Amino acid sequence: MRIRILGSGAGGGFPQWNCNCANCRAVRAGAPGFAPRTQSSLAVSADGANWVLLNASPDLREQIAAAAELAPAEGDPVRASPIKAVALTNGDVDHVAGLLNLREAQPFSVYAAGRVLEALAANPIFTILQTQLVPRIELHMDQTTPIKGDGVDLGLSIRAFPVPGKIALYLEDKNAPNFGTTAGDTLGLEVIETRTGKSFFYIPGCAKIDAPLAERLRNAALVFFDGTLFHENEMIEQGLMGKTGSRMGHINMSGDDGSMAAFGPLNVARKIYVHINNSNPALDSNSQQHAAVRAAGWEIGADGMEVTL
Repeated sequence: MRIRILGSGAGGGFPQWNCNCANCRAVRAGAPGFAPRTQSSLAVSADGANWVLLNASPDLREQIAAAAELAPAEGDPVRASPIKAVALTNGDVDHVAGLLNLREAQPFSVYAAGRVLEALAANPIFTILQTQLVPRIELHMDQTTPIKGDGVDLGLSIRAFPVPGKIALYLEDKNAPNFGTTAGDTLGLEVIETRTGKSFFYIPGCAKIDAPLAERLRNAALVFFDGTLFHENEMIEQGLMGKTGSRMGHINMSGDDGSMAAFGPLNVARKIYVHINNSNPALDSNSQQHAAVRAAGWEIGADGMEVTL
């Protein structure tokens, strides 16, 4: 199974178009230790020929152009794509807007939780993806769903499960508890190769690691996990936004309540942070924070990074 990180940044990418924080200034200037990142997405294939995308970021066109595997092959018909399916972890703009890049009457399947499919159906802009060409398939919690698209069985299955998180910002109900968030608004995905049974986890958004999630991830071979913030208040302290990580539905990397500490006893063989916000000091590979992440056994995901499982 081949896994390619198409984008490792959080919403807005790195540098963010309107951000003048220290990190964004440094990456624009080409400072040592900084690398640009597009918005969060993975591509997965069991055979190297047919691919499923995990989330579809607004930067998808750029990401496809940077990955030869995702372009039509020389002998393909005049209209063709190796992208056969897209699986969504939530309804966030930075995870669904890229679907509009796939609007050229090309067959593929979209897999998502029921509430996310309802949000797509309610927005008329997504009708450009004709349902007879782009079927929507619901991911039911803790059920294994075979991934198919354009008449192809990809040799992969996905088991979706709810993780602590928050409903997409544009769907928030300010008058409802937890802004109207319900189970399934934020998903983790276990991607399973049919032939070998090998699997990995993709969790680009997560508010905390509770006991059920910890047990699910224990002894995993590979986890791609939410690396949005290094600490809870960094957006506030940098004057970027008046919200904590918790308010945004993202766990911090550091601290007793952070992901590095939570993963410590779980014996996960390989851990890679993705969905990393432009404010995160760990983006500087020469920083103390980056060194702390590496010392805890984590990797900082980068665009174009490939993993074979």
